[in-house]
Amino acid sequence: MARRIAIIQGHPDARGRRFGHALADAYAAGAANAGLQTRLIDVARLDFQLVRSQDDWQSGPVPESIGHAQQTIAWADHLLILYPLWLGSMPALLKAFFEQVMRPGFGTSPVDSGRTWKKLLGGRSARIVVTMGMPALFYRWYFRAHSLKSFERNILRFVGIVPIRATLIGMVESGGKSAHAKWLEKLRALGASGR
Repeated sequence: MARRIAIIQGHPDARGRRFGHALADAYAAGAANAGLQTRLIDVARLDFQLVRSQDDWQSGPVPESIGHAQQTIAWADHLLILYPLWLGSMPALLKAFFEQVMRPGFGTSPVDSGRTWKKLLGGRSARIVVTMGMPALFYRWYFRAHSLKSFERNILRFVGIVPIRATLIGMVESGGKSAHAKWLEKLRALGASGR
């Protein structure tokens, strides 16, 4: 069971009144009740620029807010990453965040003149929670969860984060209060389990 959990809130609306924020709060409450430690990274509230070149990514200055996020991720042994599905993928702001955070020297380290990469974030696990307007089964089976698989393989596994579990929550806008309450309880239980 994870003891230190970094909650990465990936909704780009900084006002914090979305269902994803309530899910993160429920997970944090469950973790706190179980005696686990959590720290929140609210991506929408961070100040950072886009990575615009290979030089930026490899050796550009790390924005202060990204440095703090890296410290939180290094501290954690489990990551909870929440975001809404937008145009079939994660919101652009969250992708920009991961491009900044997972730079060489933090997420990976090149070896063999860059032909292979050492994974620097091993020993951590993750749960990804994706909310969406469509039925979750439709995203998983018809679209084959393509963007989720890409995120797992090309970002998280690339830096050594395994195992990775996913929770897909569909029909968010039309689910109603009872469906929302069930999901909030499920996230509370997941928080208490540290998974």
